[in-house]
Amino acid sequence: MNHAATIAIIEGLCKELKLPTIARQLAAVCRQAQDGSWTYEAVVQELLSLEVTTRQQNVAHRRIAEARFPDTKTLDMLDWAALRGVSKSKIQALSTGQFIDDAEDVVIVGPIGTGKTHLAIALGVEAAKRRTRVAFVRVADLVRQLVEARDERRLHQLHRHYQRAPLLILDELGFVPLDKVEAELLFNLLADRYERCSTVVTSNLAFGEWVQVFGSEKLTTALLDRLAHHAHILTTKGKSYRSQRTETA
Repeated sequence: MNHAATIAIIEGLCKELKLPTIARQLAAVCRQAQDGSWTYEAVVQELLSLEVTTRQQNVAHRRIAEARFPDTKTLDMLDWAALRGVSKSKIQALSTGQFIDDAEDVVIVGPIGTGKTHLAIALGVEAAKRRTRVAFVRVADLVRQLVEARDERRLHQLHRHYQRAPLLILDELGFVPLDKVEAELLFNLLADRYERCSTVVTSNLAFGEWVQVFGSEKLTTALLDRLAHHAHILTTKGKSYRSQRTETA
């Protein structure tokens, strides 16, 4: 059997075994192997490595899409010179994802427009690249989902949906005050995740002002007790980036 026929048969077997990258790269790798006098073991290793790498990349892309980030913000896109109050070394340490493995939380507080959402998304993107399930949602949207789920008797189902994400990013806590029912629903979701999964929360309010959102000092204290127990607290400072751009325009 000639070389071309053998390649065609192997490609067909790879498709049957659902190894599309090996099927696609086989001919090219064989040419490299011939030119470089590779051993059989080296050829097999190269082909399997290509298959594994491609699968990992595909999962990472899927995780990023599933997270529903409003924009794909990365750490490379951060303006470190303009970022105030947060050290680069701390962000880089968090970007390893160890806090997710340890089921720790991250709370990012600071004035509007100082990079909180960018930081949160960038940490989420880094986690997704490692094939970790991530869910991004604005607090106002999440509360609406919780209320609708309660009314439709599928609250447990919604909790399970978010529980499947080792990292949940809650953006913009503090923009909209919650009524008693909304506050309790949000608290229960976060309490379910306590010491099981990681949550990143961004807020324009200092901790002492969170009672304005939840309307109950007792509920606020209970929530902060859980969030702060195993949490990395980041505080951004300075003027809004958007305001600075407007002033210099």
